Amino acid sequence: MVRPKTILWVDDEVDGLAAHRRFLEDQGFTVAAAAHGDDALALLRRQPYSIVLLDEQMPGRRGLELIVEIRALDPAMPVVMVTQSEDEGTLREAIGIEVDDYLVKPVQPRQILSVITRLLEGDRIRQQRLARDFVTRFRELEGRRGANLAWREWIEFVVELARWEVRLSASNEPGLSDALRTLQRSLRKDFAEYIARHYPRWLAGPEGDRPPLSVDVGAEFLVPVLQSKGRLLFVVVDCLRLDQWEVLRELVSPLFDVEESYYYSIVPTATPFARNAIFSGLFPMEIAARHPEWWGQASDEESLNAHEGELLAEQLQELVGRPVAVRYEKVFSSGEGDLMRRLPAHLAQDGVTALVFNFVDQLTHGRSESAILYEVARDEAALRSLTRTWFERSPVLAALQEAERRGVTVLLTTDHGSIHCETPATVYAKRDATANLRYKFGERT
Repeated sequence: MVRPKTILWVDDEVDGLAAHRRFLEDQGFTVAAAAHGDDALALLRRQPYSIVLLDEQMPGRRGLELIVEIRALDPAMPVVMVTQSEDEGTLREAIGIEVDDYLVKPVQPRQILSVITRLLEGDRIRQQRLARDFVTRFRELEGRRGANLAWREWIEFVVELARWEVRLSASNEPGLSDALRTLQRSLRKDFAEYIARHYPRWLAGPEGDRPPLSVDVGAEFLVPVLQSKGRLLFVVVDCLRLDQWEVLRELVSPLFDVEESYYYSIVPTATPFARNAIFSGLFPMEIAARHPEWWGQASDEESLNAHEGELLAEQLQELVGRPVAVRYEKVFSSGEGDLMRRLPAHLAQDGVTALVFNFVDQLTHGRSESAILYEVARDEAALRSLTRTWFERSPVLAALQEAERRGVTVLLTTDHGSIHCETPATVYAKRDATANLRYKFGERT
């Protein structure tokens, strides 16, 4: 139901605010006045209002007390305190009960109009501006298709698209979101061709101008922090998409000053290859040559990631020139409680505490196996929402909060992301074919 454009002003000196009331009425509002809290509640029970302007210091009931009763009648009612009280305690109380804004008298009519406009029409105004900005920027983004982009420009391009995706989804603009998805599909083809052309050169010439790869995460991002701080929490959230990180950053930024860097995953981007490359600093063939007992004889893909802690310790010793204490844990739901009991002791010690979280990977792959999961995470927007809901109550956030309490720097990353597949392909193979969705090897039938 759309609220009428009406204001209820509650103030025992409301007669002295006639000029303000006339100004608001000239702007198209109907302004009702109440001199006491009981009168205001009676009016609210009689009809709905768009917003309440409320004084704090009135005879009888305080304005702060009245807010509680107003919210009991209508939890969604915007309430703005317009009061002479500059007391910090009153301000804190108002913030504590979630007053929507706080103005100290004397106030100008346009100040009040500005607050009312923001609260009542802010979402609509922002949505209109977002649509205009995207339409303008979309033409520019489309124009970059076919351009000879360098690896840094590809990163900027993909990051911008991920941020537009999140913003458009939150603004409920399905038409613009569809246009963005069409552009993303085209760009994925372009990017695949770019990787096919340049990836062999990156491998052949590691000293040339190439992006940081999975094998460079330790040297470029982890070791500099470790050497300057002495201790570090290293978190790998398996299969985390960039757009998922965009919504999770809102939960992380109140804890830390967030600095973002980007790297390219090695190919294949699957966990046995990409995550091992992060922990070892080695390409798969180099791991197999150095540790054939770990890699070459592995009977299943799961066991290929069974030695990440040892690989990280080896990599750090080579990079730093001395042994570095590594505490490694792979966290499943059943072990969350044990982790949080051990984590304070881990973070109190020098070295690296490395945690791997598999929930997002399990959620992403589980969509293809569970009708319930597919229903609640049907598309990218739903997957982002579900990921955020999990993260808010997850051991990942609990670990970050513990690190923040202890002043420990955190390096958070992922080994790869995922793409929502709309055109499935059927693979016919014998039972020994790999179950991995990113690549297949085995004998065809």
